[in-house]
Amino acid sequence: MADTTNSLEGLKSLTEGTVIAADGSVAPAEATLPEPKIDNLGRAYATGKRKNSIARVWIKPGNGKVTINGRDQEVYFARPVLRLIIAQAFEISDRIDSYDVIATVKGGGLSGQAGAVRHGISKALTYYEPALRKPLKAAGFMTRDSRVVERKKYGKAKARKSFQFSKR
Repeated sequence: MADTTNSLEGLKSLTEGTVIAADGSVAPAEATLPEPKIDNLGRAYATGKRKNSIARVWIKPGNGKVTINGRDQEVYFARPVLRLIIAQAFEISDRIDSYDVIATVKGGGLSGQAGAVRHGISKALTYYEPALRKPLKAAGFMTRDSRVVERKKYGKAKARKSFQFSKR
C-alpha cells in the first residue's frame, strides 16, 4: 500500500464553493433550488398515496377549483372535514385559490382518498414551486403515511381479536 501525502492545497480545492460559519459549520455558498417540473400544458403532476388509495394530481395556476374524478370537491367529498384535509397544503403554503386541481383517485375509502389527494397536491406544489418544499415538509405533508390495515390471521376473529372464550 502506497503512502499518500495530502497537503493543505488539496483541502482548499475540496472546500471551494462552501462557506465556513463562525461556529465552525460548513454550508454551501449558494443553495440552488431544483428546476420546476412543468409539462407543456403548464401543469405539474404528482402521485399521492394513503392507505389503499392512489391519487393522480395535476395542478395549474387558476382560481382554486378542485375537481376529483370529474366531479366538484363539494360533491365528491360531502363531509367538510375531508375538504379541509385537501385544503391544508394550500393553507400552509399561502396559495389558497391560486391553483386549479384536477385529480383522479382509486381505491380505499373517502378518508384515505382525501389523504392521498393532499399528498399529491403537496408533491405537485413542490414540483411547480420548489421553494415550497421546506414548509410542506415541516408540516409533514411530503411523507407518505404508510399505515395500512393489518391483515386477518387464521384462528382469530380479526387481525388480533380472539373468539369469545368458553370455559365449558
